[in-house]
Amino acid sequence: MSKLSDNDLYERIRERDREALEILYDRYERLLYSFAYRMTKDQQIAEEIMQDVFMKIWQGKGSAVYQKDKGSLSSWLLTITRNASIDAIRRKKPEVEWDPRDSKEEMTGVEEQVELKESNEELEQAIALLSEEQQKIVRLFYFQGLSQRKIAESCDIPLGTVKGRIRLALKKLKEHLSRERRVDYGE
Repeated sequence: MSKLSDNDLYERIRERDREALEILYDRYERLLYSFAYRMTKDQQIAEEIMQDVFMKIWQGKGSAVYQKDKGSLSSWLLTITRNASIDAIRRKKPEVEWDPRDSKEEMTGVEEQVELKESNEELEQAIALLSEEQQKIVRLFYFQGLSQRKIAESCDIPLGTVKGRIRLALKKLKEHLSRERRVDYGE
């Protein structure tokens, strides 16, 4: 069953298949944790966010219902993680903002450090493949939590251009990460 596509796994999850949820979790836990950690800079909060995302998927309520026609499952997962991270940041400290120069908090356990490093490297490698404009917008949107309208204003570009760059960047990120996972999973 581990060879099933993300969409197939999601459909099985909707049918209450716990094994499908476990497989999806195994595929995306490192990416979602890394993403949440980079936004919140807090190991415990990032873990809670990741767990919450998968609980929302299992419960399938509200924004946790995936619609294939609106994009890939991986993009949807990152969006849910992003929104949960922004909410957590606002609850913790409204003034906290992500800065790529910030040093990472020390983490305990060699295993956790290795996993985090791999996830961060994977995400950074994927982002580095984007154009400079796309990198900037992805970082503003996903890591600093700016709205598309705020990005358009701060970068002095049309809102449609921001939306297009985000859409294209997500498509490229998905393609790269999918390729990496196929290699990792021997597909």
